[in-house]
Amino acid sequence: MKWDCLLLKLKMAKTIYLIAGEASGDFLGAGLIKALKKLSPDVKIAGIGGPLMEAEGLNSLFPMQELSLMGLTEILPHAFHILKRIRETVDDIVQKQPDVIVTIDSPGFCLRVAKKIIKLTKIPIIHYVAPSVWAWREGRAKKLAEKIDHLLTLFPFEPPYFEKYDLPTTFVGHPLTEQTFKADPNFRGQHKIPKDATVLSILPGSRMGEINKLLPVFLETIKKLSKRVNNLHLVFPTLPHLVPVLSEFLKTITVPYALVTSTSDKYAAFFASNAALAASGTVALELGFANLPMVIAYKVSPLTYFIVKHLVKIKNACLINILLEKTVVEEKLQNDCTPEQLSVALEKILKSNGSEMKSHLLEAIKKLYPPSSDHPSTLAAEVVLGYCS
Repeated sequence: MKWDCLLLKLKMAKTIYLIAGEASGDFLGAGLIKALKKLSPDVKIAGIGGPLMEAEGLNSLFPMQELSLMGLTEILPHAFHILKRIRETVDDIVQKQPDVIVTIDSPGFCLRVAKKIIKLTKIPIIHYVAPSVWAWREGRAKKLAEKIDHLLTLFPFEPPYFEKYDLPTTFVGHPLTEQTFKADPNFRGQHKIPKDATVLSILPGSRMGEINKLLPVFLETIKKLSKRVNNLHLVFPTLPHLVPVLSEFLKTITVPYALVTSTSDKYAAFFASNAALAASGTVALELGFANLPMVIAYKVSPLTYFIVKHLVKIKNACLINILLEKTVVEEKLQNDCTPEQLSVALEKILKSNGSEMKSHLLEAIKKLYPPSSDHPSTLAAEVVLGYCS
Protein backbone atom coordinates (compact mmCIF):
# COMPACT_ATOMS: atom_id res chain seq x y z
CA MET A 1 0.00 0.00 0.00
CA LYS A 2 2.89 2.36 0.85
CA TRP A 3 4.51 1.77 -2.56
CA ASP A 4 1.19 2.39 -4.32
CA CYS A 5 0.89 5.77 -2.60
CA LEU A 6 4.47 6.68 -3.54
CA LEU A 7 3.95 5.71 -7.18
CA LEU A 8 0.74 7.75 -7.28
CA LYS A 9 2.53 10.76 -5.83
CA LEU A 10 5.35 10.44 -8.38
CA LYS A 11 2.85 10.17 -11.18
CA MET A 12 1.02 13.28 -10.01
CA ALA A 13 4.18 15.40 -9.76
CA LYS A 14 4.39 17.69 -12.78
CA THR A 15 7.59 18.58 -14.64
CA ILE A 16 7.84 22.00 -16.22
CA TYR A 17 10.70 22.82 -18.56
CA LEU A 18 11.76 26.48 -18.60
CA ILE A 19 14.12 28.14 -21.08
CA ALA A 20 15.52 31.64 -20.49
CA GLY A 21 18.33 33.16 -22.52
CA GLU A 22 19.21 36.47 -20.89
CA ALA A 23 19.04 38.44 -17.64
CA SER A 24 15.49 39.75 -18.14
CA GLY A 25 14.27 36.23 -18.86
CA ASP A 26 16.09 34.92 -15.79
CA PHE A 27 14.18 37.45 -13.70
CA LEU A 28 10.85 36.40 -15.21
CA GLY A 29 11.71 32.72 -14.83
CA ALA A 30 12.64 33.08 -11.17
CA GLY A 31 9.29 34.72 -10.40
CA LEU A 32 7.47 32.02 -12.34
CA ILE A 33 9.25 29.22 -10.46
CA LYS A 34 8.30 30.78 -7.12
CA ALA A 35 4.65 31.02 -8.16
CA LEU A 36 4.60 27.49 -9.57
CA LYS A 37 5.99 26.04 -6.34
CA LYS A 38 3.47 27.98 -4.30
CA LEU A 39 0.54 26.72 -6.37
CA SER A 40 1.93 23.20 -6.83
CA PRO A 41 4.56 22.36 -4.17
CA ASP A 42 5.50 19.03 -5.82
CA VAL A 43 6.25 20.56 -9.21
CA LYS A 44 9.61 19.65 -10.77
CA ILE A 45 11.58 22.31 -12.65
CA ALA A 46 14.10 21.63 -15.40
CA GLY A 47 15.66 23.60 -18.23
CA ILE A 48 17.99 26.56 -18.81
CA GLY A 49 18.29 29.72 -16.74
CA GLY A 50 20.59 32.08 -14.95
CA PRO A 51 21.54 32.74 -11.31
CA LEU A 52 18.08 33.91 -10.21
CA MET A 53 16.38 30.79 -11.56
CA GLU A 54 19.14 28.60 -10.15
CA ALA A 55 18.56 30.21 -6.74
CA GLU A 56 14.97 28.96 -7.00
CA GLY A 57 16.15 25.39 -7.56
CA LEU A 58 16.79 25.10 -11.30
CA ASN A 59 19.79 23.02 -12.36
CA SER A 60 20.55 24.71 -15.68
CA LEU A 61 21.44 22.44 -18.57
CA PHE A 62 24.27 24.84 -19.48
CA PRO A 63 25.23 28.42 -18.52
CA MET A 64 22.54 30.84 -19.70
CA GLN A 65 25.17 33.48 -20.48
CA GLU A 66 26.11 31.54 -23.62
CA LEU A 67 22.83 32.68 -25.15
CA SER A 68 23.08 36.36 -24.16
CA LEU A 69 24.01 37.75 -27.56
CA MET A 70 22.72 40.80 -29.42
CA GLY A 71 22.28 41.82 -33.02
CA LEU A 72 22.55 39.87 -36.26
CA THR A 73 26.26 40.29 -36.86
CA GLU A 74 27.11 39.59 -33.20
CA ILE A 75 25.34 36.20 -33.33
CA LEU A 76 26.93 34.96 -36.56
CA PRO A 77 30.38 34.08 -35.09
CA HIS A 78 28.64 31.91 -32.47
CA ALA A 79 26.13 30.26 -34.82
CA PHE A 80 27.57 26.74 -34.72
CA HIS A 81 27.77 26.73 -30.94
CA ILE A 82 24.19 28.00 -30.62
CA LEU A 83 22.97 25.29 -33.02
CA LYS A 84 24.72 22.74 -30.84
CA ARG A 85 22.97 24.11 -27.74
CA ILE A 86 19.63 23.95 -29.56
CA ARG A 87 20.18 20.25 -30.30
CA GLU A 88 21.22 19.58 -26.70
CA THR A 89 18.13 21.35 -25.40
CA VAL A 90 15.80 19.43 -27.70
CA ASP A 91 17.43 16.13 -26.71
CA ASP A 92 17.07 17.02 -23.03
CA ILE A 93 13.37 17.83 -23.45
CA VAL A 94 12.70 14.61 -25.34
CA GLN A 95 14.49 12.62 -22.63
CA LYS A 96 12.74 14.32 -19.70
CA GLN A 97 9.26 14.45 -21.32
CA PRO A 98 7.98 17.42 -19.26
CA ASP A 99 4.27 18.15 -18.96
CA VAL A 100 4.72 21.62 -20.44
CA ILE A 101 7.51 23.78 -21.88
CA VAL A 102 7.77 27.49 -21.08
CA THR A 103 10.08 29.49 -23.35
CA ILE A 104 10.90 32.91 -21.93
CA ASP A 105 11.72 35.75 -24.32
CA SER A 106 14.94 35.13 -26.41
CA PRO A 107 12.87 34.17 -29.48
CA GLY A 108 15.94 33.53 -31.63
CA PHE A 109 16.86 30.53 -29.47
CA CYS A 110 13.55 29.56 -27.88
CA LEU A 111 11.45 29.43 -31.02
CA ARG A 112 14.04 27.37 -32.86
CA VAL A 113 13.80 24.87 -30.04
CA ALA A 114 10.00 25.00 -30.26
CA LYS A 115 10.08 24.39 -34.02
CA LYS A 116 12.03 21.17 -33.51
CA ILE A 117 10.02 20.04 -30.50
CA ILE A 118 6.62 20.18 -32.24
CA LYS A 119 7.95 17.68 -34.79
CA LEU A 120 9.00 15.24 -32.09
CA THR A 121 6.44 15.50 -29.28
CA LYS A 122 2.99 16.83 -28.42
CA ILE A 123 4.19 18.65 -25.31
CA PRO A 124 2.35 22.00 -25.04
CA ILE A 125 4.55 25.07 -25.41
CA ILE A 126 3.88 28.42 -23.72
CA HIS A 127 5.90 31.46 -24.68
CA TYR A 128 6.35 34.15 -22.03
CA VAL A 129 6.94 37.69 -23.41
CA ALA A 130 5.53 38.51 -26.81
CA PRO A 131 7.87 39.26 -29.70
CA SER A 132 7.64 42.97 -30.50
CA VAL A 133 5.48 42.52 -33.59
CA TRP A 134 3.97 45.97 -32.90
CA ALA A 135 7.43 47.39 -33.59
CA TRP A 136 8.57 45.37 -36.56
CA ARG A 137 7.85 42.26 -38.62
CA GLU A 138 4.19 41.84 -37.71
CA GLY A 139 4.18 38.62 -39.72
CA ARG A 140 6.00 36.94 -36.83
CA ALA A 141 2.68 36.78 -34.97
CA LYS A 142 1.32 34.26 -37.46
CA LYS A 143 4.51 32.19 -37.38
CA LEU A 144 4.49 32.21 -33.58
CA ALA A 145 0.91 30.92 -33.57
CA GLU A 146 2.10 27.92 -35.58
CA LYS A 147 4.76 27.00 -33.01
CA ILE A 148 3.20 27.50 -29.58
CA ASP A 149 -0.02 26.80 -27.70
CA HIS A 150 -0.32 29.91 -25.53
CA LEU A 151 1.30 33.32 -25.23
CA LEU A 152 1.78 35.37 -22.05
CA THR A 153 2.23 39.10 -22.59
CA LEU A 154 3.62 41.85 -20.38
CA PHE A 155 1.88 44.80 -22.03
CA PRO A 156 -1.87 45.40 -22.37
CA PHE A 157 -1.75 46.43 -26.03
CA GLU A 158 -0.20 43.15 -27.25
CA PRO A 159 -2.91 40.42 -27.26
CA PRO A 160 -4.87 41.64 -30.34
CA TYR A 161 -1.79 41.19 -32.56
CA PHE A 162 -1.80 37.44 -31.82
CA GLU A 163 -5.43 36.66 -31.13
CA LYS A 164 -6.30 37.43 -34.75
CA TYR A 165 -4.29 34.29 -35.61
CA ASP A 166 -6.28 32.23 -33.05
CA LEU A 167 -3.35 32.07 -30.62
CA PRO A 168 -4.64 32.00 -27.02
CA THR A 169 -3.03 35.05 -25.41
CA THR A 170 -3.13 36.31 -21.83
CA PHE A 171 -1.98 39.71 -20.60
CA VAL A 172 -0.59 38.88 -17.16
CA GLY A 173 0.97 42.24 -16.35
CA HIS A 174 4.62 43.12 -15.90
CA PRO A 175 6.52 41.24 -13.15
CA LEU A 176 8.16 44.50 -12.07
CA THR A 177 4.81 45.35 -10.47
CA GLU A 178 5.58 42.60 -7.94
CA GLN A 179 8.82 44.22 -6.82
CA THR A 180 9.31 46.47 -3.82
CA PHE A 181 10.99 49.68 -4.91
CA LYS A 182 12.27 51.61 -1.94
CA ALA A 183 14.96 54.06 -0.99
CA ASP A 184 17.78 53.27 1.42
CA PRO A 185 18.70 56.36 3.44
CA ASN A 186 22.11 54.84 4.16
CA PHE A 187 23.02 54.14 0.52
CA ARG A 188 25.08 57.26 -0.09
CA GLY A 189 26.92 56.90 3.19
CA GLN A 190 27.72 53.23 2.56
CA HIS A 191 29.29 54.10 -0.79
CA LYS A 192 31.05 57.28 0.37
CA ILE A 193 28.86 59.53 -1.75
CA PRO A 194 28.48 63.06 -0.29
CA LYS A 195 24.96 64.20 0.50
CA ASP A 196 25.28 67.16 -1.86
CA ALA A 197 26.72 65.13 -4.75
CA THR A 198 25.00 64.84 -8.13
CA VAL A 199 24.61 61.11 -8.69
CA LEU A 200 24.12 59.32 -12.00
CA SER A 201 23.11 55.68 -12.35
CA ILE A 202 24.91 54.24 -15.37
CA LEU A 203 23.48 51.10 -16.99
CA PRO A 204 25.26 50.00 -20.19
CA GLY A 205 23.33 46.72 -20.51
CA SER A 206 23.72 43.13 -19.37
CA ARG A 207 25.11 41.59 -22.56
CA MET A 208 28.72 41.81 -23.67
CA GLY A 209 27.79 43.19 -27.06
CA GLU A 210 25.90 46.05 -25.43
CA ILE A 211 28.64 46.81 -22.94
CA ASN A 212 31.39 46.83 -25.56
CA LYS A 213 29.49 49.27 -27.74
CA LEU A 214 27.86 51.50 -25.15
CA LEU A 215 30.21 51.74 -22.17
CA PRO A 216 33.07 53.53 -24.01
CA VAL A 217 30.53 56.09 -25.25
CA PHE A 218 29.05 56.43 -21.75
CA LEU A 219 32.47 57.00 -20.22
CA GLU A 220 33.28 59.74 -22.73
CA THR A 221 29.87 61.24 -21.93
CA ILE A 222 30.74 61.31 -18.24
CA LYS A 223 34.06 63.02 -18.94
CA LYS A 224 32.25 65.80 -20.79
CA LEU A 225 29.49 66.07 -18.20
CA SER A 226 31.92 66.22 -15.27
CA LYS A 227 33.34 69.46 -16.70
CA ARG A 228 29.90 71.07 -16.54
CA VAL A 229 28.44 69.46 -13.41
CA ASN A 230 30.16 69.83 -10.05
CA ASN A 231 30.64 67.01 -7.55
CA LEU A 232 29.53 64.27 -9.94
CA HIS A 233 29.40 60.69 -8.66
CA LEU A 234 28.48 57.50 -10.51
CA VAL A 235 26.80 54.26 -9.57
CA PHE A 236 26.95 51.22 -11.84
CA PRO A 237 24.24 48.66 -10.97
CA THR A 238 25.33 45.46 -12.70
CA LEU A 239 25.42 41.67 -12.45
CA PRO A 240 28.12 39.91 -10.38
CA HIS A 241 29.76 38.19 -13.35
CA LEU A 242 30.12 41.55 -15.13
CA VAL A 243 32.05 43.30 -12.35
CA PRO A 244 35.51 42.35 -13.76
CA VAL A 245 34.44 43.52 -17.22
CA LEU A 246 33.21 46.91 -15.99
CA SER A 247 36.20 47.32 -13.67
CA GLU A 248 38.55 46.99 -16.63
CA PHE A 249 36.70 49.71 -18.53
CA LEU A 250 36.62 51.97 -15.47
CA LYS A 251 40.39 52.00 -14.90
CA THR A 252 40.75 55.24 -16.86
CA ILE A 253 37.89 57.19 -15.29
CA THR A 254 38.57 59.89 -12.69
CA VAL A 255 34.98 60.52 -11.55
CA PRO A 256 34.21 58.67 -8.26
CA TYR A 257 32.06 55.59 -8.78
CA ALA A 258 30.56 52.57 -7.03
CA LEU A 259 29.69 49.15 -8.46
CA VAL A 260 26.66 47.41 -6.93
CA THR A 261 25.35 43.95 -7.78
CA SER A 262 22.35 43.13 -5.60
CA THR A 263 18.77 43.88 -6.62
CA SER A 264 18.16 45.88 -3.45
CA ASP A 265 21.27 48.00 -4.05
CA LYS A 266 20.23 48.59 -7.65
CA TYR A 267 16.92 50.11 -6.62
CA ALA A 268 18.56 51.96 -3.74
CA ALA A 269 20.97 53.43 -6.29
CA PHE A 270 18.06 54.61 -8.43
CA PHE A 271 16.44 56.39 -5.50
CA ALA A 272 19.77 57.92 -4.50
CA SER A 273 20.43 59.21 -8.03
CA ASN A 274 19.48 62.45 -9.74
CA ALA A 275 19.28 60.91 -13.22
CA ALA A 276 20.22 57.80 -15.19
CA LEU A 277 21.93 56.95 -18.46
CA ALA A 278 20.81 53.53 -19.64
CA ALA A 279 20.76 51.11 -22.53
CA SER A 280 17.34 50.71 -24.11
CA GLY A 281 15.40 47.82 -22.58
CA THR A 282 13.47 46.72 -19.51
CA VAL A 283 15.67 48.89 -17.29
CA ALA A 284 13.70 51.93 -18.51
CA LEU A 285 10.66 50.51 -16.70
CA GLU A 286 12.69 49.86 -13.53
CA LEU A 287 13.85 53.47 -13.61
CA GLY A 288 10.23 54.48 -14.13
CA PHE A 289 9.16 52.64 -10.99
CA ALA A 290 11.82 54.60 -9.09
CA ASN A 291 10.55 57.77 -10.79
CA LEU A 292 14.10 58.53 -11.89
CA PRO A 293 14.51 60.80 -14.96
CA MET A 294 16.61 59.13 -17.64
CA VAL A 295 18.27 59.29 -21.03
CA ILE A 296 18.06 56.12 -23.10
CA ALA A 297 20.79 55.08 -25.54
CA TYR A 298 21.49 52.21 -27.87
CA LYS A 299 23.99 51.25 -30.52
CA VAL A 300 24.44 48.13 -32.65
CA SER A 301 26.70 47.21 -35.55
CA PRO A 302 26.21 49.27 -38.72
CA LEU A 303 24.92 46.21 -40.60
CA THR A 304 22.38 45.34 -37.90
CA TYR A 305 21.22 48.95 -37.79
CA PHE A 306 20.90 49.15 -41.58
CA ILE A 307 18.68 46.05 -41.60
CA VAL A 308 16.58 46.96 -38.56
CA LYS A 309 15.89 50.59 -39.49
CA HIS A 310 14.14 49.43 -42.66
CA LEU A 311 11.94 47.04 -40.70
CA VAL A 312 10.97 49.01 -37.60
CA LYS A 313 7.58 50.72 -37.88
CA ILE A 314 7.48 52.70 -34.60
CA LYS A 315 9.30 55.93 -33.86
CA ASN A 316 10.32 55.13 -30.26
CA ALA A 317 12.58 52.50 -28.71
CA CYS A 318 12.11 53.35 -25.03
CA LEU A 319 9.32 51.34 -23.41
CA ILE A 320 8.15 54.36 -21.42
CA ASN A 321 7.57 56.28 -24.64
CA ILE A 322 5.88 53.31 -26.28
CA LEU A 323 3.47 52.88 -23.37
CA LEU A 324 2.59 56.57 -23.44
CA GLU A 325 2.52 56.79 -27.25
CA LYS A 326 4.59 59.97 -27.10
CA THR A 327 8.21 60.96 -26.56
CA VAL A 328 8.81 61.79 -22.92
CA VAL A 329 12.24 60.21 -22.44
CA GLU A 330 15.03 61.37 -24.74
CA GLU A 331 16.39 58.55 -26.90
CA LYS A 332 19.87 58.70 -28.42
CA LEU A 333 20.15 55.82 -30.85
CA GLN A 334 22.96 54.74 -33.19
CA ASN A 335 24.41 57.88 -34.87
CA ASP A 336 22.84 60.09 -32.18
CA CYS A 337 24.41 57.99 -29.44
CA THR A 338 27.39 60.29 -29.01
CA PRO A 339 29.10 61.70 -25.90
CA GLU A 340 28.12 65.25 -26.89
CA GLN A 341 24.42 64.54 -27.39
CA LEU A 342 24.17 62.32 -24.30
CA SER A 343 25.94 64.83 -22.05
CA VAL A 344 23.70 67.68 -23.24
CA ALA A 345 20.56 65.60 -22.63
CA LEU A 346 21.71 64.63 -19.15
CA GLU A 347 22.69 68.18 -18.23
CA LYS A 348 19.23 69.35 -19.28
CA ILE A 349 17.60 66.85 -16.90
CA LEU A 350 19.93 67.72 -14.03
CA LYS A 351 19.27 71.46 -14.37
CA SER A 352 15.49 70.98 -14.32
CA ASN A 353 15.51 68.13 -11.77
CA GLY A 354 13.55 66.13 -14.35
CA SER A 355 10.31 67.44 -12.85
CA GLU A 356 8.30 67.34 -16.08
CA MET A 357 9.37 63.78 -16.89
CA LYS A 358 8.53 62.40 -13.44
CA SER A 359 4.76 62.81 -13.76
CA HIS A 360 4.82 61.04 -17.12
CA LEU A 361 6.82 58.15 -15.67
CA LEU A 362 4.11 57.49 -13.09
CA GLU A 363 1.47 57.55 -15.83
CA ALA A 364 3.36 54.92 -17.85
CA ILE A 365 3.96 52.59 -14.92
CA LYS A 366 0.24 52.39 -14.09
CA LYS A 367 -0.31 50.65 -17.43
CA LEU A 368 1.87 47.72 -16.40
CA TYR A 369 -0.33 46.39 -13.60
CA PRO A 370 -2.32 43.18 -14.26
CA PRO A 371 -6.09 43.24 -14.77
CA SER A 372 -6.73 41.40 -11.48
CA SER A 373 -5.38 41.65 -7.94
CA ASP A 374 -3.14 38.60 -8.48
CA HIS A 375 0.57 39.04 -9.18
CA PRO A 376 1.72 38.61 -12.81
CA SER A 377 3.82 35.57 -11.89
CA THR A 378 0.79 33.96 -10.25
CA LEU A 379 -1.37 34.60 -13.30
CA ALA A 380 1.37 33.15 -15.52
CA ALA A 381 1.76 30.09 -13.28
CA GLU A 382 -1.98 29.44 -13.37
CA VAL A 383 -1.90 29.37 -17.17
CA VAL A 384 1.12 27.05 -17.17
CA LEU A 385 -0.37 24.60 -14.68
CA GLY A 386 -3.60 24.60 -16.69
CA TYR A 387 -1.68 22.86 -19.49
CA CYS A 388 -0.41 20.09 -17.22
CA SER A 389 -2.59 17.05 -17.93
